[in-house]
Amino acid sequence: MTQSSTTPNGAGNSEKNSKKWILIIALLLIVIVAILIWFIPMKKKYLSIIDEKETMRLELQDELNDLMVKHDSIKTEYGALSDSLAAKDSLIAANAKEIQELLNYKWEYGKVNKKLELLRKITQGYVHQLDSLFTVNRELKEENEKIRQQYNKEQDRTRELSKDKEKLIEKVNQGAVLKAYSISALGVRFTGSGKEKETDKAGKIERVKVCFTLGENKLVEPGRKSVYIRILRPDNVVVTQKVDGAYTFEMQGQTLEYTSKQEVDYQNKDTSTCIYWTKKSKEESAMVGVYKVSIYADGYEIGQAAFELK
Repeated sequence: MTQSSTTPNGAGNSEKNSKKWILIIALLLIVIVAILIWFIPMKKKYLSIIDEKETMRLELQDELNDLMVKHDSIKTEYGALSDSLAAKDSLIAANAKEIQELLNYKWEYGKVNKKLELLRKITQGYVHQLDSLFTVNRELKEENEKIRQQYNKEQDRTRELSKDKEKLIEKVNQGAVLKAYSISALGVRFTGSGKEKETDKAGKIERVKVCFTLGENKLVEPGRKSVYIRILRPDNVVVTQKVDGAYTFEMQGQTLEYTSKQEVDYQNKDTSTCIYWTKKSKEESAMVGVYKVSIYADGYEIGQAAFELK
């Protein structure tokens, strides 16, 4: 009797427990389905946000890259001129580095966008400054070129004036040089009475007589002038009575031998004179041929003549 009375109650409890678990499982399923129904759209939305963020990051990265490429291109274009803006160039590089770090590790794209806008303004200012420097530099170069050209013109003008001055001085110097006119050079022998007689015989000549007139010249300093004659034999040897090189004079930096010398008092008017050279030996015959005669005064050759002995 005892066993038959407890069996129906145990079966009832078991059935109640089964229903309870079924209910719990059903509720859990409902919750899971609800969560899934809520999560799937949220996941799509989240993935969409991720894609949008990545797209934005790439756009901002491209913009940063574009800004820096243009900046480097401008630096290259302006060359050494960009060195004068090294501080601003460093500021641009520092801002670009900060923006790159934000793009790599954070999703603060609003902040990145503001910094890019600031960087854009800095680079624009950099370009404007370079343009201004370039303009100023070009104007300075143009001005320097004008000054250089003007300087060259002045130098050319100075050189021309110097040449003209030198020519004028040369003309004045040339004008201040004595000139010998009416030059005659001839051989002379002496007669029994001691008188001179012209001769062109090499065996009879005893003296060479050179006569000339120093022309009037108001530019020449008056006073006593040393006048030299230099006679060249037909073999181009100087006819001289030199003793230990005493018969020499200076002519424009050269030391020349002379045949004979005479002091002439010149007072800026025509002055005629004769200079002689006497042969050493009456018995020795002179060389046959043409003799050349040059006259010198004040360091210049002032006249020439020639005579011939047969």
